[in-house]
Amino acid sequence: MATTGSTFNTTTDNYYYEDYDDEICNTNGVNQFVAVFTPVFFSIVIILSLLGNILVIVILAKYENLKSLTNAFILNLAVSDLFFTAGLPFWAYSHMYGWTLGEHVCKIVNFVFYIGFYSSGILLILMTAHRYVAVMNPLSNIVSTTGSYSVVACVIIWLVSILVASPAFIFTKVEQNHCVNANSYWSLWGIYQQNSLFIVSSVVFMFCYSQIMCRLLRPTAQRRKNKTLKLIFTLMVVFFVSWAPYNVVLFQKSLYFWPQPPADSKTVAETCKTLEQLDYAFYISQLFAFSHCCLNPVFYVFICRVVVSHQSGGQDPSKPSPDEFNGSLDN
Repeated sequence: MATTGSTFNTTTDNYYYEDYDDEICNTNGVNQFVAVFTPVFFSIVIILSLLGNILVIVILAKYENLKSLTNAFILNLAVSDLFFTAGLPFWAYSHMYGWTLGEHVCKIVNFVFYIGFYSSGILLILMTAHRYVAVMNPLSNIVSTTGSYSVVACVIIWLVSILVASPAFIFTKVEQNHCVNANSYWSLWGIYQQNSLFIVSSVVFMFCYSQIMCRLLRPTAQRRKNKTLKLIFTLMVVFFVSWAPYNVVLFQKSLYFWPQPPADSKTVAETCKTLEQLDYAFYISQLFAFSHCCLNPVFYVFICRVVVSHQSGGQDPSKPSPDEFNGSLDN
């Protein structure tokens, strides 16, 4: 079966039905769709991501206290999204012309791309947990952590991300003009890593934000709680709309990486049709998922900080305001 896409698109590579050629599993429709829409959409995402994340870095470096844990997380999230964005031009090029850049570039691009992907996920989890602690226990030392502790936390995040991304640097190759995983085992490994990160992120998001929303609904909460509730609801909707379909399709496609029993021509034809539908679903859901790198600056920086700054009277959002000691929700 013909394959398209990058190593990160692991679900398009190394199917156990790959012995059936294009005459049986015709992928021309999917290939044309990907070649036309993916580069255009990725180009828009790249431009927005570069503008948004670079602007965040400049603002933080020029106007904010980078020693606070809150600002350190935001800064590293912007850097992480830029790493993630760095891989998109290569995938857009690959969708149009195939992979013509050599195996070394294939390995490096995938490694950098995965570092951005996993560090972004880890940072969003920690930022959500930090916000939860700030709301539920504003007197906690974690809320006002600064200095060396922030540096250590960020170094650990990047080291973990590099460790998790390292297989992408090792077990990739160029095959039939495509940058792909070495075998189905590493395709499955990459898929289930992504699924695991999504599950952990979802659990943390649902628990932390549901608790924060319950706290906001208390009579003692500030009068502007409706604006904060809308923001939290928007964050959760955007996260799940972006990543849930993508991870569901990833898991469904992973089932075809496992050894399959012998099949007759009718079964093969049905399987090819299913795989074609999954390919369309995969690329469409991928567009939504990858757009998250240009939405992060909007949702996790500008809107959040505007709300927090407004609620706390313009003070450093990493520090508890006087109202917080009375059980309000400035953070």
